[in-house]
Amino acid sequence: MSATQITVQNVIAADAEKVWNYYNSPEHITKWNFASDDWQCPRAENDMRPGGKYSARMEAKDGSWGFDFEAVYDKVDEGKEFTYTMGDGRKANVVFNGQGSQTEVVVTFDAEEQNPVDMQKGGWQAILDNFKKYTESH
Repeated sequence: MSATQITVQNVIAADAEKVWNYYNSPEHITKWNFASDDWQCPRAENDMRPGGKYSARMEAKDGSWGFDFEAVYDKVDEGKEFTYTMGDGRKANVVFNGQGSQTEVVVTFDAEEQNPVDMQKGGWQAILDNFKKYTESH
């Protein structure tokens, strides 16, 4: 397993309760969980508890490629932080730092070995940027 960790972050102009809800509720996840406008997330499921499963379908809108992103929660501190293990054994940690009317979201994850670190960081950052855009506009 790779020891390389990647961190992406963003400050969302919304309180921590809204940010937590939009980040973790399937009805919202399907609206922001993709890196570019030619991709989509047609379905998501989230059983947010230790041992619970997260699953999201991510695919190109033209149907040319897609995959299921799945993980199992290791730790959930409601409203503040969670940790999960992806299907290939890599770990990720997501922290929500509420600061009044703003919330910083910090995602740290183990890099995979098939793609360059910069590409992985760019993709995860683009998804987090899309989350920021969606959350701030609703």
